[in-house]
Amino acid sequence: MNIVVCVKQIPDPETPAASFKVDEAAKKVIPAQGIAPVVNPYDPQATEAALRLKEAAGSGKVTVISLGPDSARDAIKHALAMGADEGVLITGPEFEDIDNFQTAKALAAAIQKLGGADLVLTGRAAADWDMGVVPLGIAQILGVPCVTVAKAIEKNGAGLKVERVLEDGFQTVETPLPAVVSVSNEFGEPRYPQLRQIMLAAKKTVQVWGANDLGIAGEMGKENRALVLEALYVPKVESNVEIIEGDTPEEKARNLAQKLRAAKLI
Repeated sequence: MNIVVCVKQIPDPETPAASFKVDEAAKKVIPAQGIAPVVNPYDPQATEAALRLKEAAGSGKVTVISLGPDSARDAIKHALAMGADEGVLITGPEFEDIDNFQTAKALAAAIQKLGGADLVLTGRAAADWDMGVVPLGIAQILGVPCVTVAKAIEKNGAGLKVERVLEDGFQTVETPLPAVVSVSNEFGEPRYPQLRQIMLAAKKTVQVWGANDLGIAGEMGKENRALVLEALYVPKVESNVEIIEGDTPEEKARNLAQKLRAAKLI
């Protein structure tokens, strides 16, 4: 089975609130000083799913793709250390300030350049924007089915059996291949790379493709966004506290009721 895993590097979700800053004019998050970006926390589960399917089949190939700056190599290297076979980095100035739909288009173009895939796996969503629409976009462009929020995946004849996470339970579905599946954190803990695997991954060459290599340069860029970002800001949270006075519990309760009635809350 030829499997492609899409991974992303994001700002560390554990960044202290005091260090999180937004440039409201540029509509961008300002990288926190001294805090390195990390692999999207849902993506190692997708890599783990790919490796388990490959191991169960006894053969296959797992290719990891990431779109981002040069530092996104670290996200690819992490997947390679887990056991993936090859890595591809999509990078370049054309990808600055693109939206989810352009991201899906770039990833789909890279998958097509690789010769296609039997299965494309992603995390359930990127924890920075938390939209979860890129897997659906990739599937639409490639013309294949998409199964989202998977907690279990197994080969089933010529297709897959996938258990999905719902708000009120679980759902088991079957899909033919090729397909796109987004993997949820309920899939389980991914394997942790050993030192030797990390060292071997560091020596592996990551292919680098730009927008021109993928034939999509004219479709990228902020000016070609389908989703317009109107504003980006840190919401201001304000709270007012008033202590209800009274000599006895009954008096306090009476004063509270009067306050609520005056505010037309009761």
